[in-house]
Amino acid sequence: MELLSPVGNFECLKAAVQNGADSVYFGSNLFNARAFADNFDLDNLKKCIHYAKIRGIKTHLTLNTLIKDAEFQQAIDLAKIAYQYGIDAIIVQDLGLATKLIELFPDLPIHASTQMTVHSLNGALEMERLGFKRVVLARELSIDEIAYICKNTNLEIECFAHGALCISYSGQCLFSSMLGGRSGNRGKCAGPCRLPYELLENDKKINSGYLLSTRDLCSLDYIPAFINAGVKALKIEGRMRSPEYVATVTRIYKKYIDLALSKNHYVIDKKDRKDLLQVFNRGMSSQGHLDSEPNRNLVFKDKPNNMGLLLGKVQNYNKNKGYVTLKLKEPIQIGDKVSFENEEGSYTISELMENGKNITETKIGQTVTIGRIKGNISFNNKIYKMTSKDLFLTAKSSYQKENIKIPLNCEVTIQKEKPISIHITPCNSIKLYKDLNIKYELNEFPIEAKNKPLDKDTIVKQISKTTDTPYEFKNIKVNLGSNLFIPKLSSLNELRRKSLEQVEQYAILECLRFDPKKQKLDNNNQDRILSDMRAVVKNSVNLDKIKDIKISVLLNYLDTNFDYSNLTNDIDNIYIPLKFFTSKKYETILEMLSKRFNLYIYMPTIVKGNYKNLFYAHSEKSVKKYDIRGFVISNICNIRLLNELFTDLDKYFKIVTNYTFNVFNLQTVLTLKNLGVSRFTISPELDKPTINSLCDYNYLQKELMVYGRVPLLNMNYCLLR
Repeated sequence: MELLSPVGNFECLKAAVQNGADSVYFGSNLFNARAFADNFDLDNLKKCIHYAKIRGIKTHLTLNTLIKDAEFQQAIDLAKIAYQYGIDAIIVQDLGLATKLIELFPDLPIHASTQMTVHSLNGALEMERLGFKRVVLARELSIDEIAYICKNTNLEIECFAHGALCISYSGQCLFSSMLGGRSGNRGKCAGPCRLPYELLENDKKINSGYLLSTRDLCSLDYIPAFINAGVKALKIEGRMRSPEYVATVTRIYKKYIDLALSKNHYVIDKKDRKDLLQVFNRGMSSQGHLDSEPNRNLVFKDKPNNMGLLLGKVQNYNKNKGYVTLKLKEPIQIGDKVSFENEEGSYTISELMENGKNITETKIGQTVTIGRIKGNISFNNKIYKMTSKDLFLTAKSSYQKENIKIPLNCEVTIQKEKPISIHITPCNSIKLYKDLNIKYELNEFPIEAKNKPLDKDTIVKQISKTTDTPYEFKNIKVNLGSNLFIPKLSSLNELRRKSLEQVEQYAILECLRFDPKKQKLDNNNQDRILSDMRAVVKNSVNLDKIKDIKISVLLNYLDTNFDYSNLTNDIDNIYIPLKFFTSKKYETILEMLSKRFNLYIYMPTIVKGNYKNLFYAHSEKSVKKYDIRGFVISNICNIRLLNELFTDLDKYFKIVTNYTFNVFNLQTVLTLKNLGVSRFTISPELDKPTINSLCDYNYLQKELMVYGRVPLLNMNYCLLR
């Protein structure tokens, strides 16, 4: 089981690595889903990769946004640089970019981001067929659904284990984009789901608050189940979080992964649960969607951000002196931070009293007074402990030293009339060090001892002082001549330091790749990538002869009292959602529509459980009965679903991809064509120049939504229930 930790800056990288992460994920300044994290420029990207890899930690680059044609070459260039620096995997959302990376870098694992909305076995199998090595599953799956996918695919499966949850399926949210032009699919989500809303019924308010703001995910209790399911990696969310958050969450999850793998009794320490809540939590966290039953407590409508731990309620407030008295539900001390329910900010505790006497520490149940606090505070207001000074210092100290040590063997030779030397070889199974063979001589010679000769214990003691390095000597062999002495004992320190510097340089060089192993990729042919893509399209089927504009109509709702024979003959295609083919009361309408128009079954974005069963039960019958001309598919999972049911699918049916496929570039169009798609819907997020660019090439027919309501969210949570 791999623990994958988030890295927003170099301090977070150290926090993750030094607290037990097996791998880390981070973005560059371009094309990642956390555009407002610090991220890394190219120089720091190299430094970041090498810091982790020489310590045996894998590195994943997030290239997980949608890419326009004008950016495509730049994205490829970035991937090439990361590849050469030694990146272990790239996490991708854009289907076209992913397939091009798989083609260009056959020995580099490409991971399907959770933004690709893979939520079923069919989706995972399609990713596997396309050449992905790992898929990050949608966060809306239960443990049982995850286990089913793991057991029936050869793909590595990665799941989110801790941190913030979106209310929408990732990759299927247009909320921020439609409201303010900041696209979550482009890494710039403004978080409108964290704002307050009212729920109306017939214009009457029936609920209010932060109705779309989810509690954070905490899955400590599910770690044994993840392992039994066959999950390869557990992922911690939080590239916008502090190093102390990364350190604390990584440390605790690593502890319980190790405990679960040990097969010992799996019991979670209450303090560890509390530390996770203290470092950051929304609504005291929840299990997300991991249970098979719907999570009715997914949303926390009272507050959209960190709430800390409930400390108590105001028993007395002396406004003039700024004294707040309360009975403690949590211990506090000088330096902790607290907040009040009617206040926006927080206060650092600088004065703490009991019965008028100053104190520095407290315990649960104690009645104390906090001083120097003035604000909008009233009797019975709730008080929250936002940060713990002790937890903060513990976390900070954890990554200011080298906790991760790569074991090495060495042989130190000190012989008469020979320079002192050291020979270092590997004592670990890390691939990076398998051929390590460092020999280093110092221009220092031992002399004959006059009093006390040098002994082996002294040599071992000096050579073992590797505290400030990522290495340790597990086995030290000493070849020491008789009656010898070194004038400066510091020479041994220099021997150790210089030789370990060479080990580190060796490891960095081993990280580097200079060319993909199966295909040379130089700057000249890289510049041709986009032009070659365009050439393929230009030389394909010419659709210019189609002069007339065709009209498709999606009927989201069928009214049995409406006379659909009144529909104009100008309509070419009618799209009917799958659910209407499952009820006899719509048969007359469907029969009439199928005789006048090209009738398509419109597939939902998410097909799980009952919906999948409905599809299997009714599709074959509906195709024959209503002369179905094709399918509108809303997720890549649908492709394999249709192929399972219909042989020669693209021969007999037209396949239209919905806007939910997030087509932003020509390479994605090429990929869809290869998957048997005949028409794609242009994303409503695209600007006019990008739309024009996609329409310049007649490889596939295009469809543009011109009227109607655009769904902003696809949720696995019912606001009413």
